[in-house]
Amino acid sequence: MRWDFALILLFFATVVPILGRRRIRQLMRTEKTTKADRLSLYASTAIFQWLSAALILWRTTARGIAPSALAIAVPKPGLTLIVSILLAALILTNQFVSLRRLAQAPSKVQGILPKLAAKVFPQDHAERLAFYGLVVTVSICEELIYRGFAQRVFQDFSGDIVAAGIIGSALLFGLAHIYQGRRGFISTLLVGALFSWVRAWTGSLIPTVVAHFAADFTAGLLAPSKLRAAGAQPANGLAKSETQGRLILYV
Repeated sequence: MRWDFALILLFFATVVPILGRRRIRQLMRTEKTTKADRLSLYASTAIFQWLSAALILWRTTARGIAPSALAIAVPKPGLTLIVSILLAALILTNQFVSLRRLAQAPSKVQGILPKLAAKVFPQDHAERLAFYGLVVTVSICEELIYRGFAQRVFQDFSGDIVAAGIIGSALLFGLAHIYQGRRGFISTLLVGALFSWVRAWTGSLIPTVVAHFAADFTAGLLAPSKLRAAGAQPANGLAKSETQGRLILYV
């Protein structure tokens, strides 16, 4: 494995999870975030994502790796279109079912997402525009980072074993979202594995970018009011909902 690729993977396996958990702890200690806090969070996250994507494109180009090797291509247009629609539909179904369960039993929802909702999700039109800009950024950049770059590197390093690329990419993706807790890590790991398989099958990032966008857009559009309501309910110490683990949030 090339030294620069190894350093990039090491950074995303260690520094990114640590910084993510530290940021969440800081948010949890904050009684209430302001509009400026949320906009600053969106902007800093978007800048980091684009810089990371630019670094990866720089190093892969310098190493003579073609964009098609990172799945920045559409080798099978018909298949790509069909899979994009089906994968997005699957993700949207999961989101709607999870949100419906949340609405039916908000007092049983526990975990980090209800507490984060009021502090992270947009609360007015200006914030929604900024948040949706962030969703576009995350959908494109994270797919390039984890499914385009990391999956390719792991597969090449293993001697072109497709399963190695899928597993390595999914683990790295799950670690990046470990701030969501154990359930969030497991669900993100599983969905990451699904996305990696789709990328290997179609040879394109388009289906996973579309599904990634659908997941975060839906969460940002529909989840805030429900999650804030859930967080305001008194917790039942004996009842725990699995909604947090099923609702997908990649931001």
